[in-house]
Amino acid sequence: MEEEEEAITRSLLLKQKLDSNHQWSSTSDHGGMQLSESSSTTTSIVVLSTLVAVCGSFTFGSAVGYSSPSESGIEDELGLTLAEYSIFGSILTIGGMLGAIFSGKIADFIGRKGAMGVSEIFCILGWLAIVFSTDVWWLDLGRFLVGCGIGVLSYVVPVYISEITSKNVRGAFTSLSELMIGCGKALTFLIGSLVNWRTVALIAIIPCLVHLLGLLFIPESPRWLAKCGRLKEFEAMLQILRGENADISQEAADIIEYIENLRWISEDGALHLFQGKYAYSVMVAVGLMAFQEFGGLNGFSFYTSSIFELAGFSSMIGIIAAAVVQILMTTLGVLLIDKCGRRPLLMISTAGTCFGCVLTGFSFFLQDLQIGKEVIPILVLIGVLVYLGSFELGMGGIPWIIMSEIFPINIKSSAGSLVTLVNWMCSWVVSYAFNYLFEWSSAGTFFIFAVICGMGIIFINKLIPETKGRTLEEIQASFTHIQQ
Repeated sequence: MEEEEEAITRSLLLKQKLDSNHQWSSTSDHGGMQLSESSSTTTSIVVLSTLVAVCGSFTFGSAVGYSSPSESGIEDELGLTLAEYSIFGSILTIGGMLGAIFSGKIADFIGRKGAMGVSEIFCILGWLAIVFSTDVWWLDLGRFLVGCGIGVLSYVVPVYISEITSKNVRGAFTSLSELMIGCGKALTFLIGSLVNWRTVALIAIIPCLVHLLGLLFIPESPRWLAKCGRLKEFEAMLQILRGENADISQEAADIIEYIENLRWISEDGALHLFQGKYAYSVMVAVGLMAFQEFGGLNGFSFYTSSIFELAGFSSMIGIIAAAVVQILMTTLGVLLIDKCGRRPLLMISTAGTCFGCVLTGFSFFLQDLQIGKEVIPILVLIGVLVYLGSFELGMGGIPWIIMSEIFPINIKSSAGSLVTLVNWMCSWVVSYAFNYLFEWSSAGTFFIFAVICGMGIIFINKLIPETKGRTLEEIQASFTHIQQ
């Protein structure tokens, strides 16, 4: 009780400090304190900051999409076996796991901008190693370094965007991260089908450099600055993001009060994740990441060309069609997320991925029975496109949005690292095991994915809340039962 009373006292003192700095304003028209108008405005600097941040997502997409169109070229030139190429494809996720472990701490220690910058340096070094590789060791090292970079990016990009945007556009702006991942994968698919794999790796360095340069022109996350106690910078950055004439008084006070309450009630640390008040948040985030990956994402993404070729369909046409569908469906998801909400899109998306897996599995089942040879390629194409399109509509980006929304800032570092690590571990399992499962039973592999997607529908229906239209502080308070 004494700690809570002290937290309240500190919050009141902070409000008085803001008042003395003229950050609180009253209005005679309303007879009381004016609520923040900043939550309803979207400034050009917010748009610019978001566009710069999602360059990291484009880097992510390029890395994920690289292995599929480059498979035959790398195997022919460097003489890789199936097992060696499976290691190359999956070692990206090993690096991602390592990046995930440290992602939260890096983002807390050097800031969101600093974490994105360090990540891109790892990616650049990794792509250069791939460009100049002469054997499998340099190839794997490069892929591993890229994985380390995107492991951090996968956490810090959605967190940064969620922390700089207002509640009415947070979902759409954070969804741009998934759109850019889709664009990165699609463009890499297309370029990889036209030019040499070394050239593709060299081209992949361009968005990394654009991201690094762009970081020089955008503000740091105000919530991170507030957590670090840098109140003057916090207020300055929030004012820049919300506009010169915007009243940020209420938003600033709410953020500081919430952070101070959390700081005094609970200290940051991994062990606190296992407290009862955080159990629901952790279960929701970890569960979404597990279903996102175990539903077969990396099987469809990493080995798209192989799936089409084994089904007797042109891999070139299939890859182009997949790229177009992913971009269109991701764009649709961005437009709908703040109108329809997170939960409905997740339900529709997961149901669609389940149907896509069933259709693809049924196609290969017919192939095993040597029935309907003329329709199998078309069925596989439809199944893959349904899966990838449905995935991009919701399951691709919304789990990351929810992860960036539900954790209080005092555990966001540890919780974000844990959730991102789980995602990359599940991703590694699927990417490494897919080729072996496919050799065991092509149809059975996709039916397994379908069952997992079906379980995901139940999980979302029972446990996932709606976070649309609420501030981060409101969402986190409802999850952790901390009263604002």
